[in-house]
Amino acid sequence: MRFFESPKALEQALQHEQPQLASGSDVKADTEPNVVLQEAISPPPTKKWTLSRSGGGDTAMALFSGPDEAQEPYDKAEGKKLARKIDRIILPYLAVCYAFFYIDKTTLSYAAIFGIREDLHLVGNDYNWLSSAFYFGFLVWAIPTSFFMQRLPVGKYLGFNIFLWGVLLIAQAGTKNFATLMVLRALSGAAEACSDPSFMLITSMWYTRRQQPVRIGLWYTANGFVPKYEFIIVGCLCSLWGIILFIFLPNSPVTASMLNPRERRIAVERLLIEAFKDPKTWFFFMLGMIHNTPNGSISNFGTIIIKGFGFSTLVTTLMQVPYGVLIAFFILSCVYLNDYFATKLKKNTRCWFIILYTLPNIAGAFRLRYVPTQHHVARSWCYHLKGPHNAAFALALSLAIGNTAGHAKKVVTNAFLFLGYCTGNIAGPFFFKTNQQPTHPLGMWSMIFCHLSEIALVLAFRLMLSSENKRRDRLMGERDLVDIDATAFGDMTDWENPNFRYFY
Repeated sequence: MRFFESPKALEQALQHEQPQLASGSDVKADTEPNVVLQEAISPPPTKKWTLSRSGGGDTAMALFSGPDEAQEPYDKAEGKKLARKIDRIILPYLAVCYAFFYIDKTTLSYAAIFGIREDLHLVGNDYNWLSSAFYFGFLVWAIPTSFFMQRLPVGKYLGFNIFLWGVLLIAQAGTKNFATLMVLRALSGAAEACSDPSFMLITSMWYTRRQQPVRIGLWYTANGFVPKYEFIIVGCLCSLWGIILFIFLPNSPVTASMLNPRERRIAVERLLIEAFKDPKTWFFFMLGMIHNTPNGSISNFGTIIIKGFGFSTLVTTLMQVPYGVLIAFFILSCVYLNDYFATKLKKNTRCWFIILYTLPNIAGAFRLRYVPTQHHVARSWCYHLKGPHNAAFALALSLAIGNTAGHAKKVVTNAFLFLGYCTGNIAGPFFFKTNQQPTHPLGMWSMIFCHLSEIALVLAFRLMLSSENKRRDRLMGERDLVDIDATAFGDMTDWENPNFRYFY
């Protein structure tokens, strides 16, 4: 107990002292009127954020005064309403963008069946080099563009690159020779290098790790939806859409004008050397390379393969419509089934669904290799079995953004994933030799090898993350629990944050 001669003395003492926390207070008058009896108390201490080693925190910290505010209560209905609002704000931008990107990747393939090889006098491996040139540009600019995304407002940066990419696509319509088209394809690849990494970054900003696979699937579904005019039309639309993105796409939940302050806090709540040392970084590089070697083949030689079944140019073009519908079906079924079983079973199911949707691709490649060429319909169905390939990659993208924490580390990890993506897409076309048409035995065996290798890689990845989660659980049992709220917005990496658990 401490005695103060007057209320003023008590006030001054409280201003200059910081006594320890007590359970309560009792202030009463003594027999002397100017004497106050007070039991020493202190206000509860304010919890501090736990930050990353760099000392910086997530920009979302600006929405909260401290960890105590990081659990603003909201009910399930309010959370669902906000998620639907975010879907309306974000998903249309990403889906339309991805549709343009997919169309661009196939323009050369369509141009091939409409005579671009003859118009530009392409011989030998010229067409293969044009196919790969796009990914050379992508490869060279992948890491620089990732760091620009870290330093610049991602919505503005994405919009600028899409506008530039549209201009380059229009320019391709006027090319008269192989060299000019080669350069323009490489520059287009550099402009598009920010596409998938920025989409993944935006998805990780706006959605929880459980919600991410479905949202990636929704914008990735745009994969499923002449030559000279195609370049011009798509290029103009892309440039226009780039302007729209630059103006309207929010850069992050923290600055989104369409959300009120409370919605911003709830949205955020739901949500470099270390990267090089982390084996996950190298796994994502390998996965990107192995998965996209067949993609580089199919996206550039798909129409040529179908025309090799004996169909006309018109029929070959029309047959891409049901193939696109199947791709959309496979992607949506994959992400929604994964979400359903992960929720119902309360288990990690992503790797299992990646494997499940890889198996049809192996069957399709085997049958394309061995079904006789005169069986056109049978070979066409075998080709359509390559559709689930896109669904597996959509879930693979969710593994990358869901299992990496810390903004800088996430940027580096995404960059490595797409370095592998570029490497695979560059290599893929060279397994399809002109002198092996229409069966392409080397190309088919390259796809079979890559799909089998991908299954082995995903199984090893699942085992690694499962073991790491168990190790962290054991350590948490041996130590005092680390405050989850305090680490929420510290921009800590998954290695730094003991509360982090991996999805697989």
